[in-house]
Amino acid sequence: MRSVVKDRITLAPAQDADLADFRRDLQDAFAAGFTAAFGAEPEAPIPSDAELVEFFHAPGAVTYHLLLDGARVGGVVLTIDAATHRNSLDLFFVSPKHHSRGIGSGAWLAIEGMYPETAAWETHTPYFEKRNVHFYVNKCGFKIVEFYNAHHPDPHQGAGEGIPGGEVFRFQKVYADPSAHSGLNGE
Repeated sequence: MRSVVKDRITLAPAQDADLADFRRDLQDAFAAGFTAAFGAEPEAPIPSDAELVEFFHAPGAVTYHLLLDGARVGGVVLTIDAATHRNSLDLFFVSPKHHSRGIGSGAWLAIEGMYPETAAWETHTPYFEKRNVHFYVNKCGFKIVEFYNAHHPDPHQGAGEGIPGGEVFRFQKVYADPSAHSGLNGE
C-alpha cells in the first residue's frame, strides 16, 4: 500500500493566502509530537508565528503543500541555494491523521525529484521527535552530524526555542553525484 501512496503524492506551491492555514496545520502537527513526548501541550505554538514568518519569507524559501490525490495532508518549507546547491529542509510535516501511510517518504522522493541538482540537504529536529529521527536517518538517508544542547548551542539561531532543554539534532544528506539521486534508503 505504501508504494501506491508514494505515487499519489504531489507538491503544490503555497500562495500567500494559504500561509495562515499552513501555519496552523504545521503548528498542530508539531504540537501533537510534543504532546506525545511530554504528555502535555506546549505552552506556546512551535514554531512561533514570528519564526514561521521568517521561514516563509527567507531568501531562497519555497513553501509547498503536500497533496495526496489533490487533498492537503502536510507541507514543507525549503531553502534553495541555486549557487551552491546546498539546500535546507526547514520545516516538514504530515498531518498526524495521515501518519504511517508512506506520505512523508513519497513527499521526500518528490522533493528530491524537484531539485536533482542538490549537492546536499540539511535539516534539524528536536531530540525527542523519535519518529522524525527514524524518518530522516532510516528512510531518507540523512546522517546526524551535530547535536545542539546546553553544552553545544546552535551558533546560528535559537533553533531550540520552545523545546525542553533546547536539544536539537542537525542532519545532512550529501550526494556524491547529485545527478544520481537514489531516493529513499532500501529502494
